Amino acid sequence: MIGHLGLGSNVGDRRANLQAAVDALPAHGVEVLASSATYDTEPVGLVLDQPAFLNACIRIETQLGPEALLDACKAIERDLGRDLEGGVRHGPRPIDIDLLLLGDLDYASKRLVLPHEQVTARRFVLIPLLELDFELATPDGTRLSDCLAVLPVAGEAVRREGDPLTLPG
Repeated sequence: MIGHLGLGSNVGDRRANLQAAVDALPAHGVEVLASSATYDTEPVGLVLDQPAFLNACIRIETQLGPEALLDACKAIERDLGRDLEGGVRHGPRPIDIDLLLLGDLDYASKRLVLPHEQVTARRFVLIPLLELDFELATPDGTRLSDCLAVLPVAGEAVRREGDPLTLPG
């Protein structure tokens, strides 16, 4: 199944953290097909007083179901130094891997909602996602390009920072 992950880091060598996550995915049954450029973004959410994030989105292919894919992402976050138990929600972190879309799956559990609840509302997600595929839509047919077009222009600055991440292999 084809899916899309969002990557973010604002602690340490941000680009190296994103690249380490991409490099770790194949060992967890996830093939990385493409990467967006990297984007320097302002923090959003509950903790605004923290360093800027470096974000990217990647297109993946996997046979893992949604919960198993979430487990793989959490294992990689833990291996790369993220405190999954005591960290501040939306606080500084070396790596964040968000499951954004998984095929045309509409899914909800206690741990996971697909598509990601913020996929249509966050500029730092929409810009790199649309770079990968401008025609992307949610399972209900909502075009992500239309979502980006209606977001307020002010706030949530997203600036292209660098080239796409290197694909494993």
